[in-house]
Amino acid sequence: MKLNRRRILLGLHESAGLGWRSIEKILLGNQDWEHAAEFSAQDWVHSGLTEVQAKRMTENFSNEWMEQREQQLRNKGIDWITCLDEDYPMLMKESGRPPWVMYLLGRRELLSSFSIAMVGTRVPTAYGRKVAEQLAADLCHNGVTVVSGLARGIDGVCHESALRCGGPTIAVLGTAIDKAYPPEHSGLYQRVAEKGLIVSEYPIGTPPHPGLFPQRNRIIAGLTRGTLVVEADARSGSLITADAAMEANRDVFAVPGQITSPKSCGTLNLIKQGAKMVTSAQDILEEYGRVDQLNLAGLASMNEGNKLTEPEQRIYHMLEQGSAGLDALLSATGWDFGLLHSVLLSLIIKKQVVQLPGSIYKLI
Repeated sequence: MKLNRRRILLGLHESAGLGWRSIEKILLGNQDWEHAAEFSAQDWVHSGLTEVQAKRMTENFSNEWMEQREQQLRNKGIDWITCLDEDYPMLMKESGRPPWVMYLLGRRELLSSFSIAMVGTRVPTAYGRKVAEQLAADLCHNGVTVVSGLARGIDGVCHESALRCGGPTIAVLGTAIDKAYPPEHSGLYQRVAEKGLIVSEYPIGTPPHPGLFPQRNRIIAGLTRGTLVVEADARSGSLITADAAMEANRDVFAVPGQITSPKSCGTLNLIKQGAKMVTSAQDILEEYGRVDQLNLAGLASMNEGNKLTEPEQRIYHMLEQGSAGLDALLSATGWDFGLLHSVLLSLIIKKQVVQLPGSIYKLI
């Protein structure tokens, strides 16, 4: 009976014209829904479908059709998980609108691993790329699965960094699972499928559509303990993921950036709204009592690439003489505010400098 119910749910999910709400009506509106392959048009209507939907279901929905769909998935090496399965991730089930079915390529067990979402703009600055790479690596070194959307920009940087560190990563697609999107990430798609996990709620053959991507963001947020927005402008799609995280009662983190950079408007607004500011992986790990488990060797290996630039060395040497305020540093360097702010942020991320109340900076 359990396998039959699972097959029926997969079939409903794969049926054209049935959305999430329609399937909910069927599951709640008919106690015998596991016998749906034998339904008449009137049974479908009693289950909450329109007459047009009911007619389509009586013409197309059968055990043979469902077996064919299952075999098609197996032929492509695609696994699937339904909300009826015991290993369906509890965090996802607790979110507002969990997918009835998720299609999988790769390591299914990662669905229940300790994970953090990392998202951001598709057109990041050099600063955004650097921060995303460092934070993703440090999280992976400390046993955290990095979840993102395989999109251009910050998403891709986070997946790449996690793979380089040998850490687990999950890519949640806004398209059907059997094709990489965007096409230029086909190589990254293959590597994530081999070493991590690809997830999608869309049946194979679903054509790409812009409206699908905001829907997948709820899965990115739902699978994870918290969402980190690395860099985002005021209208970035990554803010939809942050909203989904808040709706699911999950943590939201944000990386600060230059106040003069449009790419930082979204993250700075999140911090104003109560998101936790993140300047290191430790800021995230301490939220979950994992600081005592920090992989210091892993963090040290990342810091090998953290040699100070000439502007950073200049500020570092100034602060060797003692703590200094923002105005004093502006006067001493003669720089504009944007440059000084960028250098100070970089030093904070490299754990060389700490900011005190009143915009006072001192060496750690």
